[in-house]
Amino acid sequence: MEMTLGNKVVLVGTGAVGASYAYSLMNQGICDELVLVDLNEEKARGDVMDLAHGIVYAPSSMRISFGTYDDCKDAAIVVICAGAAQKPGETRLDLVHKNVKIFEHIVNGVMSSGFNGIFLVATNPVDILTYATWKFSGLPKERVIGSGTILDSARFRHLLSEELGAAPTSVHGYIIGEHGDSQLAVWSGANISGTPIADQLSSERKEEIAVQVRNAAYEIIKSKGATYYGIAMGLARITRAILKNEQVVLPVGAYLDGEYGEHDIYVGVPSIIHRGGVKKVLELPLDKSEHEKFSKSIQTLKEIQQPFFSLTN
Repeated sequence: MEMTLGNKVVLVGTGAVGASYAYSLMNQGICDELVLVDLNEEKARGDVMDLAHGIVYAPSSMRISFGTYDDCKDAAIVVICAGAAQKPGETRLDLVHKNVKIFEHIVNGVMSSGFNGIFLVATNPVDILTYATWKFSGLPKERVIGSGTILDSARFRHLLSEELGAAPTSVHGYIIGEHGDSQLAVWSGANISGTPIADQLSSERKEEIAVQVRNAAYEIIKSKGATYYGIAMGLARITRAILKNEQVVLPVGAYLDGEYGEHDIYVGVPSIIHRGGVKKVLELPLDKSEHEKFSKSIQTLKEIQQPFFSLTN
């Protein structure tokens, strides 16, 4: 498979999520070159200047510039954070009508440059828009990745770490399914350094934590209008895994065409990430209740996706 070998990232969309992601890349020294693309050219140019002034204190040097879709030709990764924003009281799936049209324009623009790298999608509803990106781009499924449930899983691990008094890096657990209301916590596999967590908590407490994770975005949006720091860190983590060929397992939006059954859909599941994108989707051993919830989550996404794309292609 032909792949771009450099560490150039092109970011499309420099709103709150995009700008936070760009800052995370610089602050962690993840890539060598970052190009910002946005319809609001003046704002993006301001971001370029502001970020560049911090490079002297970053872990490594980095070239930051404003650009266009033409700059995607030799990019390793194109990250899409552009699109209509989620408003208070609006679900992620409410955004689908507006953002599918926006994405068709963006993806066509990127592909016209000769881009042959990896797409990383963050815009909501991310599962549907990752599928749209795959359809519009014509790239292999493993080279189109959504942020999936990387943020939801981080929220889950954070809450469990507070509950158990341990560092979140020592707490392991996944939220899978839709990045949205039909997601589910995989309690059967949640553990703290190998010790099962499920039997340490009451059924009521487990449900409370799952609801907190599911409703976190609504709480943040109500308080400050949008969520961006957490997802930016998640996107940076995926980017590092790709560029460094880490072969690490992350709960990203991956294409299901055999794992968990025949689905033809993108959804949040733990996947091995390497330089070529998604190396392998891991099938978690779900209990009966979790399997039913996961199937329901997939069906929710399919019902939204059906009017826009043929699921038999």
